[in-house]
Amino acid sequence: MYHKTKSKNGLNIVTRAMPDRKSVALGIWIKTGGRYESPKNSGISHFLEHLLFKGSKKYSCRKIKESIEGVGGALNGFTSEEVTCYLVKIPAQYLGRGADILSDMVINPLFPQEEIEKERFVILEELKMYKDLPQSYVHELLDGLLWPGQPLGMSIIGEEKTVRNFSREDFSAYKKRQYTPANIIVSAAGHLEHAEFAALIEEKFSSLGRSGRNACIPAKEFQESPRVNLFHKETEQTHLALGFHGLKRTHPLKYAQDLLSVMLGANMSSRLFNEVREKRGLAYEIGTQVKCLSDTGAFIVHAGMDNKKVEETIRVIRKELRKITEKPVGAGEFRRAKDFFTGQLTLAMEDTMDTMLLLGESECLLGKTVSPEEIVSMVKKFTPEDIRGVARDIFRKDKINLALIGPLKGKEEHIKKLLE
Repeated sequence: MYHKTKSKNGLNIVTRAMPDRKSVALGIWIKTGGRYESPKNSGISHFLEHLLFKGSKKYSCRKIKESIEGVGGALNGFTSEEVTCYLVKIPAQYLGRGADILSDMVINPLFPQEEIEKERFVILEELKMYKDLPQSYVHELLDGLLWPGQPLGMSIIGEEKTVRNFSREDFSAYKKRQYTPANIIVSAAGHLEHAEFAALIEEKFSSLGRSGRNACIPAKEFQESPRVNLFHKETEQTHLALGFHGLKRTHPLKYAQDLLSVMLGANMSSRLFNEVREKRGLAYEIGTQVKCLSDTGAFIVHAGMDNKKVEETIRVIRKELRKITEKPVGAGEFRRAKDFFTGQLTLAMEDTMDTMLLLGESECLLGKTVSPEEIVSMVKKFTPEDIRGVARDIFRKDKINLALIGPLKGKEEHIKKLLE
């Protein structure tokens, strides 16, 4: 189902042919992101991602967008802690066009000074927007608690000071250092033929010489007691992000952690949704998410609740987390969680974009292709006791981190006592 080619200069190409589809999704992945930065250049990976859409040697900014959208395609990019990705989904007959545009963006960006200044303003506005969205900003505060004084605890967008000070030379030097063949993965899924596609990509990246792999500072998880960050803001709701250090991406129980998230808060059948929203009406939004990185991770509970029900909501959340560490998961709930997880994976793999993302992420971050079938096989082997074991390892009282945004003046001591 999957084919892989390693170019002479170290670039890796991985594809999955889906001949019954009429589209192709293509991604160029670079192994760099927020955790490859320092306080002095915080946000440069994200800023650089924006700039690559602003014009290349062969395509102007406008031409990049019109060439893809003019045939019904979609173009985008994203920056995370460990990767930057440029992606396109396009009708299959235009695959060559999509590959040519993305590769020229990545290899030959122009960095026009005028566009740098315009994008600088745009990103500064993006910074303001996220700080005005407490449901988003609270996660940034939580990262700072989980990884204080580390790149993982910094904002991926950066800080106002760094964004204002980046120069054209900074972007050029960072790209030259980080965007090298050994750090690039090209993934594609859809109506394509691997050998033909691989030859196309190899030709486009042939001008780049060999180089070493990027490296980042290992994460530190040292924590002896609960950490709290209460951000006072006059909001209509209080927003919560409660987190623990979780399992890294290569941990053998990684997918057991995913099942734990399903049971606690990944859907409307979950325990937290039922207890916090359905039974008690404490919150409109309540859920869980898992963040898996190369050497660390996080298990996060997030909620938006009535300002008068913050303490009660925290009590209920903590009660549910304790309960799943103490009592075995029932057979019916365990089966439903497995079926939900594997069913969601199956549905996602019907889409060329989701398939490309799975391929690219696993190849870029694991150095190998993990198929949906392999994931399902691993999930089937887990037992209810595996779930309880993971919960016990993660949900430790001294390892809790809590970020809150809302009208919290005078509530600091009450909230901190809830974590004791």
